[in-house]
Amino acid sequence: MTFSADSRFHRQLFFFNGLLPALLILLDGWRGRLGANPVEFITRSTGVLTLVFLMLTLLVTPLRKICGWNWLLKQRRLLGLYAFFYGVAHLLTYLAYDRDWQLQTVVGDVYKRPFIAIGMFSFALMVPLAVTSTNAMIKKLGGQRWAQLHRLTYYITIGGVLHYWIIVKSDVTYPFFFAVILAVLLGWRLVMSIKKARGVAPRVS
Repeated sequence: MTFSADSRFHRQLFFFNGLLPALLILLDGWRGRLGANPVEFITRSTGVLTLVFLMLTLLVTPLRKICGWNWLLKQRRLLGLYAFFYGVAHLLTYLAYDRDWQLQTVVGDVYKRPFIAIGMFSFALMVPLAVTSTNAMIKKLGGQRWAQLHRLTYYITIGGVLHYWIIVKSDVTYPFFFAVILAVLLGWRLVMSIKKARGVAPRVS
C-alpha cells in the first residue's frame, strides 16, 4: 500500500514539474516578459526543454542501476512523453512563425538548412515512441520488441544535440554541455554492455 502511494506521489511530482516550464512560458508571455524576440525565446526554450527531458529519460537507467531507485522506471514513459510534448511545441512554433503555416515551404527549408533536416528527422523518430507509450501497445508489441523500438531514443537525442549545435553559430557552451552529458550516458551504457558480454562469454564457452 505504501509503495502504491509513493508511486502516485512520484507520478504527481513528475507530472507537475514537467508541466511547470510550459506554464511559466505562458505566464511570461501573458505578462509580456519574453524579451525583445518572444518567438525566438519560445523556439529556443521548447527546443532546450525537449533535450532536457530526453536526457532525463536516458538518465533513468543509470540512476536505477547505481542508486537502486527502481521507482524511477515507472516515471520514464512520462519523461519521454514530456520530451515529445515540448518537441511538438518546438515544431509548431517553427511552423507558425518561421513558415507562417505554409507547409509546402518546409521541404525546401529542410533541403537548404541541414539543422532543420536533422531536427525534422529526430522528431519523426519520436512519433512512434509516443504512439507506443501505452500499456496496451507494450502488450501488443511484446516487451522485447518494445524495448528495441525505444532504443531510438539514443538516435533522437544525438540528433537533437546536433540540431542545437548547428543552430548556435558562435557560443556553443550549451550544446557542448548537452553533448558531454549525452557522451557520459551513452558511454556508461557501452561499458555496462561490454561488462555484461564478458560476464556471459565464459558461461557460454
